[in-house]
Amino acid sequence: MADSSTPHSNGAAAGEESPSVPRSLAPPRKVALVTGITGQDGSYLTELLLSKGYEVHGLIRRSSNFNTQRLDHIYHDPHATPSADRPPMRLHYADLSDASSLRRALDHVLPDEVYNLAAQSHVAVSYEIPDYTADVTATGALRLLEAVRLSSKPMRYYQAGSSEMFGSTPPPQSETTPFHPRSPYAAAKVAAHWYTVNYREAYGLFACNGVLFNHESPRRGENFVTRKITRAVGRIKVGLQTKVFLGNLSAARDWGFAGDYVEAMWLMLQQDKPGDYVVATEESHTVEEFLQAAFGYAGLDWKDHVVIDKKYFRPAEVDSLQGDSSKSRRELGWKPKVGFQQLVEMMVDNDIELARKEKVLVDAGYRDAKQQP
Repeated sequence: MADSSTPHSNGAAAGEESPSVPRSLAPPRKVALVTGITGQDGSYLTELLLSKGYEVHGLIRRSSNFNTQRLDHIYHDPHATPSADRPPMRLHYADLSDASSLRRALDHVLPDEVYNLAAQSHVAVSYEIPDYTADVTATGALRLLEAVRLSSKPMRYYQAGSSEMFGSTPPPQSETTPFHPRSPYAAAKVAAHWYTVNYREAYGLFACNGVLFNHESPRRGENFVTRKITRAVGRIKVGLQTKVFLGNLSAARDWGFAGDYVEAMWLMLQQDKPGDYVVATEESHTVEEFLQAAFGYAGLDWKDHVVIDKKYFRPAEVDSLQGDSSKSRRELGWKPKVGFQQLVEMMVDNDIELARKEKVLVDAGYRDAKQQP
């Protein structure tokens, strides 16, 4: 990694602004463009980049419903009080299925760093819409890489990979472990991974793949198993729900905290040379163990509330994922800060509080108490 203490021409260390130098001569603010900015990872990455002084631009798809809830706390309405501080974050309409919109966005923003986090990222859904999954997750990454290649400004590119790419390959899985994808989503991610490697080797792009193992948070989508469990715990605890329907409880995953993992993304693009990195806690837990931790923390017995529904079993299961992140720890200096139990408790606390607010609305007749799917 480059030495951040190397003096600038004004004699001040990087990241320090000399009081004798006019602001106009201070080092320019770095600019980042983030696809998938409205998702779990996008919101945490945006917070991190803003804290480091970046100007952040996010690409969002047009939708009839607002889907920017994860960014509400950092979004500032440009029509609000002029004196209020406005975070340097802007949103732009674009889509990974539309190459022209990606080119326009890059030409307009001219970012220093591009983080491609957008995808159709739900494994089970990828079996239902495989064509769309491949078009957005795989070919969408190719469109973005080509836009970066054709840009007039050199850019550093991050491609979000997934531990699902390893599929049935036995753990532990590292950067040298062969891929054996077991879903349309995982196969699309493998394609995006190799597109990134190809553009790095063929065109000299500074392009990195981050193979991130499962990472969760209170911002996780509610149709992912971890959040589905913690939402059910909250609703059961306050009396809004009695059962939760799940699939394979023996599947084992390496679960970490999304807020930790976005730091690894950023670190990859600060290195002297591009590369590919596995990011993981190196601990594996089954879905049943997650259930025990979540329900037990709330004083509940999961066996009283969990119903197995075969529709939640995958056509091709991934039995066990456990990462070997020694390269990331050695070269990036990265390591997870939040452990498994702390992560579970963080999510349960959030969802119990959310359920209490929901119950107020239900009791007042403003909302129906619907069973979680």
